[in-house]
This record gives sequence, C-alpha cells and structure tokens, in this order.
Amino acid sequence: MNTKIVIIGAGYAGVLTAKKLERKLKKNKEVSITIIDKNPYHTMLTELHEVAAGRVDEEGLRLSLERIFAGRRVDVRLDTVTSVDFGKKRVIGTNQQYPYDYLVICAGSKPTYYGVEGAEENAFKLWSFEDAVILKDHIQETFRRATKQTDPEEKKRLLTFHVVGAGFTGVEMAGELAEYVPILCDKYEIDRELVSISDIDVLQRTVPALPEKLSAKVEKRLRKMGVRVLLDTGVVSIGKDYIDLKRGDDVVRETSGTIIWAAGIEAADITEKAAQELTSGQRGRITLDKYLRSVDDEHVYVAGDNMLYTAEGEKGPVPQVVENCEQSAEVVAHNIACAITGKGEMEVYKPSFHGIMVSLGGRYGVAHVGFPNRMFSLPSFLAMFTKHFINIVYFIQVLGWNKIFSYVKHEFFTIRNRRSFVGGHLSNRTPSFLLMPLRVWLGAVWLFEGIKKITEGWFVSPKLNGFFSGANGWYESILNGGAATDGASGATADAASAATGVVQSAATGAADAVSSATGAAADAVSSATGAASDAVSSATAAAGEAVSSVGTAILNFDFLGLFRAIFVSGKDPAHSTLADYAFKLDVPLMNTFIDNLILPSESVQMFMQIFIVVAEILIGLALIGGLFTTPASAASLILQAMFVTTTGLYLNTFWMVFAAIALLIAAGRTLGLDYYAMPVLKSKWKNVKWVRKWYLYHD
Repeated sequence: MNTKIVIIGAGYAGVLTAKKLERKLKKNKEVSITIIDKNPYHTMLTELHEVAAGRVDEEGLRLSLERIFAGRRVDVRLDTVTSVDFGKKRVIGTNQQYPYDYLVICAGSKPTYYGVEGAEENAFKLWSFEDAVILKDHIQETFRRATKQTDPEEKKRLLTFHVVGAGFTGVEMAGELAEYVPILCDKYEIDRELVSISDIDVLQRTVPALPEKLSAKVEKRLRKMGVRVLLDTGVVSIGKDYIDLKRGDDVVRETSGTIIWAAGIEAADITEKAAQELTSGQRGRITLDKYLRSVDDEHVYVAGDNMLYTAEGEKGPVPQVVENCEQSAEVVAHNIACAITGKGEMEVYKPSFHGIMVSLGGRYGVAHVGFPNRMFSLPSFLAMFTKHFINIVYFIQVLGWNKIFSYVKHEFFTIRNRRSFVGGHLSNRTPSFLLMPLRVWLGAVWLFEGIKKITEGWFVSPKLNGFFSGANGWYESILNGGAATDGASGATADAASAATGVVQSAATGAADAVSSATGAAADAVSSATGAASDAVSSATAAAGEAVSSVGTAILNFDFLGLFRAIFVSGKDPAHSTLADYAFKLDVPLMNTFIDNLILPSESVQMFMQIFIVVAEILIGLALIGGLFTTPASAASLILQAMFVTTTGLYLNTFWMVFAAIALLIAAGRTLGLDYYAMPVLKSKWKNVKWVRKWYLYHD
C-alpha cells in the first residue's frame, strides 16, 4: 500500500522537510512525497528588503522548485490550498484534491494589521517576492515623479517614506532604504534634504529580541543614516497620502508618499482555517506535542512559523525565525520516517538556537550569536560576514553550488555603489575583453613550451631524472654554502629553466652548459664574450655560472615537517635580476611520490613526460582560442603547482600563475570560442539527470 505524504507550503520549512524526507525514504518505493505551493519558486523572505531597495537583483530571491527537487522523488504541485478535510485525510486545492496519510503544514505567515484602519488597503507589504518587486518599482517611480514635480509641497510628500514596524523586517527595510536614497537622489538630481524616512513602532526599543545594548546600536545607526525613529508611537489609520500617528493622547497626521507595513505577522489563510479545527493559539499557530504533531491528530505535523510549541525548560513558544524552520524540518522528517518504517525512535524537539542577526543596509549589521548558554555580540564586519555565511549554509542544503554561485554573484561580484560590507572591492568593473591579449599570450607561451619539449626529445627518452636531480642539486648547493652535490654533474650551478620557470639540469657531461629561460639547453661553449671556459646563461640568465659561486640563500623555512619554503638567488642580491631568484616548496610527500613511483621506472617517466607535453599544448591551444578557458586556466595553475613543488619557479615566470588566476572566470566569453560553445554546452549539461540532482551547474 502506497503511503502518501503531503506538504503544504514551499517556504523554508516546507522545502527542507521535503528534501530531508526524500533523503530518508528514497529507498522506500511505497512512499510518495507531494509538496504544494501557489508559486513555482521558493522565496528568500529574509532578503526581500534587499530587492525592494534595489541592492540585489530580483532573481537573487527566487529558487526554482523544479530545480530544487530535480532528480528527487518529490512531486511539486502548483496549486492554492483552500482547506483540509482532516476526517477524510484530504488536502483540497483549487485544481484538485490530495489524499494523504501524513500531512505537514508549513504554509508560513502573512502580515497582520492589528485592526489599523486603511493599513491593508493603502500600505505596501513586504512579505512575498511580488511585494518586493512592486515596492522596488514604486520607489523608483516615486523619484521619477518627484524630479518633475514643480509644487514644493507635493514634491516633499512624494519623497516622504514611513516604515511601520521596528522589528527585524522594519529596521532592515528602513536601513536599506536609507542607504538607497542617496543613490536615487544623485541619479535623479534631487536634494537629499527633501527626502524623509521614518521608522515607527509602539515598541519601546528596536528589535526587542536583541539585547538592549544592541537595540540601542540599531537605533543609533538608523538615526545616523538619516532615519527618524519614532518609538512608543502607534498608528491609528493610514490613507492614500497620509498616516495618523498616536503618541500618548496626541494624534498627529503626517502626509506621506510611501507607507511600508512591516509590523507583524500571523498565520497564513490555510493555517487559520486548520486552526479552527485543531487546537491553536497566538494568531493561528497550531498547538503541537513534543514530536511536532498536532495534539489532536498524530498524522498532522507542523514545521516553521505555524508551530505553537514551547520546548522543555523554555518560557515561551519557539520564535518564528528561519533557524526554527531548519531545525523543526529535521525533526518532522525524522519522526515521519520513523512512523512509516517503524524503525528508530521518535525524536523530541529540543531546539538550540544560535542567535540573531540584523542588517541595516549592505554595509552595517549587528549580531548576537553563539550557543544557548554562551551568547556574544559581534562587531559590524563580523556580523555581516556571519549573515552571509549562514545564508550560504542554507543554500548548500537547498540548491547546492548553483545557488551559492548565484548568491555570491549578486551579493558581491555585481554589487554597485559599494553596497556591501566589503565595499565594492569584489565587484567586477573591468571589461572582460581587456583580458583577451593576456589570454592569448599565456596560451602562446604554453604552446611554445610543449613544442620545445618535443624537439628536446621528451617523446623519445626519459628526461625526468636529470630534470629533477639537477634542480635539487642547484638548490642544495646554495643552501649548503657551496658544496656541490652529485646531481650537479660537476657544474655547481647547473640548472635549467623553462618559460614556466622550472629549474632543471640540462646537461650531463662535465662541460655541460646552461639553459635559457625557456628551458632550451645551451651548448657548453663560450658565449659571445669569448670566455671559452665559462658556461654562462642564455639571454634570460636562468642558470648560474659553472663556477665556485653558488648564489645566495634568502629563505629556508621548515613548517612542521609538512613542507619547506626555499627562496634563493643564483647570484648575490646586489647583482641579481628576477631571472636569478627562484622559489620552491619542498614537500616530503611529493618527493616520496617522485622518488618511489616515477623515477625508478622509465615507462612511468615517459608517461609523465608525454602527459606534461600534451597538457601544455592543449592548454596553449585552448587559451589562444578562448575555448574551455576556465578549465584550461585551472589546469595551468595545477601544472604551475606541480612545478613549484618539484623543481621550483623563477620569479620572472610567476606572471603565469597570476595570469591563470585572472583568466579563471569567463575570460573566453569575449573574443573567444567560449562565446559560442558555453551556452550550448551549459544547456545540455544542466539537463543531465545526475548534474541536476547534485546542482553541478550555475545560471
């Protein structure tokens, strides 16, 4: 017999409950999971103010339900639930009915207006994606109208904003708006002094869930941002162009162009209807037992905002916050799985909340975080960092890499007007076509290196023994103050460098010479100076002279035996150029791998040589053509890491490392083949079943 689980609502609690249930019951083919919501997307309700005040693009708020549950046995239904027949175990929607064996109510909340006359009709809400977009468009349109308004009084009215509510949503909206206003004033050439922002609440302090000291900081920051904070002030009525405020026995009418209601929430309509049949309280929240089941029906579970549950030892019911949604979803999923399978024990809900965080715009925040018995306050920078970190942890659960990439892009890489706690330092502003010459040049160097190695016989005979031993001998001769090693083959400073900066020995005879910066071996003959006995470096001066002088050791630092950082010059510092300085990370694990697995076998050496040459050529061609630029740049960095841990790099070739980093993201989309290839490949890639299931793509 098929067991049906129906989840009402795809908010924080609903989405997480569905995902956790699917994971726990994925091997049980007799169980079906259906999640119902009127929207095809999950909305980040805690970020609505960012969209409303123009800091983040609206697409940053939405997470497609189809993508969230891609590759998972969760049936997503778009429908509006109108009622629940608990006797017949049926959820009734406008489109169809959904029978259930276990029901999870996660319908969320809606604004409550406390009976204030005209509030619902005349104030803007901030409790859905549509609310945020409507408010965003209205604010911009208000400034457009104000810039053309010739009547001073009407202009002032248009530019007057009232935010009702000084809780989480209210202060965050007021702070975001205060940060946005100077930008709009500059854009529309409006005097900032003409704009008025007020935050109003009957409360005695802002965000009472915070400690008093942090509440005071919030209020102080709002005032500093130009917000008039009116506490101990009630709202009597709201009209189309006014708001009536009551302080004590006095009622004052203020004209207003925009009134935003953020003064509280109550249960959603469907939960209110359910609350008429199930034991409930506190504006429609359903009373639960310790396993998060309705006290009236053990087949009905509730998670998130709709819960009325007081944990053991606590004075009041669990708060309506995202962390409660996350933790209650886990317990509900566990207990339903136990009830269905008969395995394991039901879990009592014992929430452990880790604090709260409030942001006032993109640059300032306060946080009171930690553990139930040890909470502490964070300075603004760390508070904002914590906020973003918490969001990313949530996104890992919901939409994996895809949403993390999107979130970082919207919050940091495309942010404008320095509206981030790191300012605008991470925001991309340089046109990507300027990277094209760098991309082509880096590719050309790699291609040259690969072809040169072929001409040197890397496809014909093993070269790695001399390649590694000559470089190691050169470093040791410098570090040991002039004692040449056997690997130096009679030339104390023999070393070769490729254009990649690789230090290597290019000679095996006593009169062996040096190599150029591209790694080409020089003949053991006199240079153009006629000094026949000296084996001098080529035009790049990559190798040291084959004389008693063995250069200068600048750094030789051993880090707990894990690696040794070596920085040397082939000459004394007074006469050294970048081509004389070399850096190496000597890693014992890497040395063991080379000595025991690569060098003893000629066939393994040949395999590694061919691999390196082919990789260099392919990387070069890819970068020149701008095709698969990101993986090519990543492969370039990997090769550089291999070289720096085996033979080291000369400083004059470190530019290749930084060039590869600069080209990592989308450098081939401009004047490159990725412009044509990537859209096609991306569309095919993200439709692969296992790719969609693990969210291994980005939009």
